[in-house]
Amino acid sequence: MEYRASHILVKDRTLAQDLVRRAKQGADFASLAREHSTCPSKSSGGDLGWFGPGKMVQPFEYACKNLGVGSISDVVQTQFGYHVIKLTGKRD
Repeated sequence: MEYRASHILVKDRTLAQDLVRRAKQGADFASLAREHSTCPSKSSGGDLGWFGPGKMVQPFEYACKNLGVGSISDVVQTQFGYHVIKLTGKRD
């Protein structure tokens, strides 16, 4: 299974929780990513492209496996910080 996702990476859990709330209430995810993310992917609205098993750190990959396409995760913590993930695709 391969996934396509966008994310917002921040260092502060409280900010991440606020971004989850805003995204789930309908705020434009790409705009939030451009404004707040510390990841270089922010220039493309947080889009990480397609990736397969083992390409992302375990908590990130696990979150993607458990999301439906178009869904937004709760806060996911990794060694890089706090992620808000939007799953944008799944394919076999």
